[in-house]
Amino acid sequence: MAGQLVFDAPWLKDLRGRAIVQPLRRRVPLWAGQSVIGSVEAGLLDDQALHVMLDAISQILQQEHPVELGWRLLGDVTTSLNLLARALYGAGLAGEWRSEQLAVHDQFDHLKGTVERAAVRTLGITTAAVHLVGQTPDGRHWVQQRSMKKSNDPGLWDTLMGGMVSAADTVETALERETWEEAGLRMPTLQDVVYGGRILTRRPANDGKGRGYVIEDIDWFRCTVPEGVTPVNRDGEVAQFALMDSDTLLQAMQRGAFTTEAALILVEVLGLHT
Repeated sequence: MAGQLVFDAPWLKDLRGRAIVQPLRRRVPLWAGQSVIGSVEAGLLDDQALHVMLDAISQILQQEHPVELGWRLLGDVTTSLNLLARALYGAGLAGEWRSEQLAVHDQFDHLKGTVERAAVRTLGITTAAVHLVGQTPDGRHWVQQRSMKKSNDPGLWDTLMGGMVSAADTVETALERETWEEAGLRMPTLQDVVYGGRILTRRPANDGKGRGYVIEDIDWFRCTVPEGVTPVNRDGEVAQFALMDSDTLLQAMQRGAFTTEAALILVEVLGLHT
C-alpha cells in the first residue's frame, strides 16, 4: 500500500526542513567545567523580570569573557541548574513546571547532572523522547489527538504514544511507562514491538518568552495492536484516539494536522521518499 500512496513532494521537503531550524537569535554556550551542556540566548540574563534575581544567580552562574564564550555554571551541576531553573520560572522565562528531572549530557554525551524539565528549552539542553507507532493487523494506524490543555501542539494529532525520557528512565522503561499512561496499554499485550529508528529535531521553542530552543533526539518503535484491543488515555493528556488508514493518515499529515515529530516518524513508516 505504501508504494501506491500519492504525496506532495514539496510538502515532504518542507516537513523535513522544519525539523532542523536555526535559532531565531544568537545563542551562546552554557558551560559546566570544561563541558558544554546547553546554550542560552545572548542577553537572556538582561531580562528585566530576571534582573531582580541577578545577585542570587551570580552565586551559581558567571559570564565568560569575551562574552561570546557564554555562561559557566558554578558548583554542583544539578544543584546549580535547578536553582537556575527556579529563577527562570519565577521570571516567566521557563515552560510549565513539571517537577520532573531530565538528564543533562555534554557535547561528548557524558552525563553531567539533571535539571527540571521546565527549563530545558530556555537552556538549550538536549532532551530524549520516545514514540510508539501502533498498527492493527490489517495495517491501519492508531493515532492520538493531543489535549487542548497541552502547552505544546495542543489539538494536533500524534503517534499512538509520545513522551520524554526522564532522568530516572531508560528508553525502554520510558516506552513502557508512557504507553501505559497515555494509551492504557501494557507492552505484553502488544505484538511485534521493534525499534524503528531515531529522528532529530532542532528548532526554536516558545518557552522562555520565545527564547527557548528545542534540541531533541527521538527514538521510535512500532508494534501491532491486536484486534479488539483499544487504547484508553489515563493521564488526561489525550483528547481522543482514532484509527486511520494510510491514505487518510497521509492526507491529514499534508493538511498540517500532525505534529512535526509524528509526521517525520510516520513518513518513515509509510515509506515516503523524495
